[in-house]
Amino acid sequence: MKRKIIFFGLALVIGLIVGLLVAARLDFSPVVQSQGERQDTSPSFEGFRMEDAVINVANTTGKAVVSISTEHTAKMRGGRQFYFGSPFGQESPFGEDESFHRFFNDFFSQMPDQEYKQTGLGSGVIINAEGYILTNEHVVSDADKITVTLSDGREFKGEIKGEDSRSDLAIIKINARNLPLANLGDSDNLKIGQWVVAIGNPFGFALQNPEPTVTAGVISALHRSLGRTVSRERDYNDLIQTDAAINPGNSGGPLVNLKGEIVGINVAIFSTSGGYQGVGFAIPVNSAKRIISRLIEGKKILYGWLGVTVQDLNEDLVKYFGLLDQNGVLVSKILENSPAQKAGIKESDVIKQFDNKSVNNVRELLSSVAKIEVGRKVKVNIIREKKELTLEVEIGERPQEIEEAAQGVSGAWRGLEVQDLDSDIARRFRIEEKKGVVVIDVAPNSLSDEAGLIPGDIILEINKQPAQSTSDYKKIIKDLKGDALIKTSRGYFLLKNQ
Repeated sequence: MKRKIIFFGLALVIGLIVGLLVAARLDFSPVVQSQGERQDTSPSFEGFRMEDAVINVANTTGKAVVSISTEHTAKMRGGRQFYFGSPFGQESPFGEDESFHRFFNDFFSQMPDQEYKQTGLGSGVIINAEGYILTNEHVVSDADKITVTLSDGREFKGEIKGEDSRSDLAIIKINARNLPLANLGDSDNLKIGQWVVAIGNPFGFALQNPEPTVTAGVISALHRSLGRTVSRERDYNDLIQTDAAINPGNSGGPLVNLKGEIVGINVAIFSTSGGYQGVGFAIPVNSAKRIISRLIEGKKILYGWLGVTVQDLNEDLVKYFGLLDQNGVLVSKILENSPAQKAGIKESDVIKQFDNKSVNNVRELLSSVAKIEVGRKVKVNIIREKKELTLEVEIGERPQEIEEAAQGVSGAWRGLEVQDLDSDIARRFRIEEKKGVVVIDVAPNSLSDEAGLIPGDIILEINKQPAQSTSDYKKIIKDLKGDALIKTSRGYFLLKNQ
């Protein structure tokens, strides 16, 4: 009996020891740990918890983010003619009763010109102690009045110092002291999957709070291109894509890394609903660095120009030209008197390297050329008839005519913007003229506006010289000085030069 008691006692002791060992290994301790004693397994960044890193960004860089509100006074001419034909070629809902059309236009043509205010909202970030703010050009474009609200609620009048529509960047200035500043980072070293924070003022007026909104996410992709799908006058290439929430009003605000350094300027969202859907874009800050000083000085931003039309290679072209791979671009057209023509580049040449850097596709070449200083000479490595050649090209300045030709529009002259008259426009507005240029925009308070020209007018002659196309139009106005007598489908108008 005594032996049985001893046996069961030893078994009990051994069982307790084994149980304690198992509990210790599997962390089944019955003692409840306090919050401070628990091991922190949350993501970290340079020794900081991710949460703390984002909080730090909000408390530092976030203070330098501002809200930008704009006002623009637009003018609508009261004497405008109305056309009831459908733009899709359908019949007018009022039929072909010309008496009704005359009555309607006679009635409304007596209405006076009306002005109305357009308002806009965006964001910006203070980058200089003297009050210089970096933002998007489209945020402040055509603004008659700019109001900047700091994160602490102070308001200041903003002044545009420099703007560039192609890069969609602008610098505005406020007269203020004791300003919080944000540091510019390096966007060339960004990596897909890297954490970033977007800061801005979406729906700022609705929220009634000057403090910026902070959203976190990752770099979803790099070197994205929207081309000219968003705007024909802006060139959205080499963008940063992020899933950090970007909404209307965020434009111009910074995209920053977890150190609080600016790595991009938020510019656009891709959305089917107009709201956030997880795909936002930002301009790399290194693109801004190259032109900030010129914007502050109010200087024109110059872009390099090669003067070629190029295309990406495919398998069939690689085989036809006897190439080893698809890296490179094929020259399909050389513009007359362009830097490329002067350097000896020819159609069907394949550009493999530009300025000692490999060229893999059209996007890379266009981006590289645009960044080169005008007047600088660079080496271009090409393959011509299966032979490698190296040519030297002096980079030229991208002509304004190239931009206008890409849009099919002739830029504003005395407040006028015109376009070639085509069959679609003629049918839409029931225009009988077969030749001429159509006015598509008239700047408010311009010489053309004061003369009485309106969108939809067809310009037939300038100073008795026929203007049958935008090409004729440009030649006539190129060296035109003094007053200009404009003959339109509605009659003659005199554009004074002062």
